[in-house]
Amino acid sequence: MNKTELLKEVAKKAELTFKDAQKGLDTTLHIIKETLKKGGKITLVGFGTFSVYTRKGRNGRNPQTGKTMKISPKAVAKFKAGKMLSDLVKTKKR
Repeated sequence: MNKTELLKEVAKKAELTFKDAQKGLDTTLHIIKETLKKGGKITLVGFGTFSVYTRKGRNGRNPQTGKTMKISPKAVAKFKAGKMLSDLVKTKKR
C-alpha cells in the first residue's frame, strides 16, 4: 500500500475528505519527524515506538578496492513494534 492508497482508506473509514485525511497524515508525519530530529521519541501504545538510535563508529572495507576505512557514528530513525502489533503480524499467515 502506498501513501495515496492509505489516504483513500483513511478518508473512507473515518468519513473524511481525501484532503482532510491528507492534512491529518501529513501533520502526524511532520510531528514525528520534528520529534525525532530533536532526539525525542514517540510511543503509540499497542502500535510501537519511534526513536533515534546512534550507530557506533566502526571499521569497514571498500568492496571495490579492498581498503579498510573508518565509518563514522550515525544517528538513524528506529521503529520498534508494540506487543499488539507484533502479535497481530505473528499470527498472520504468509
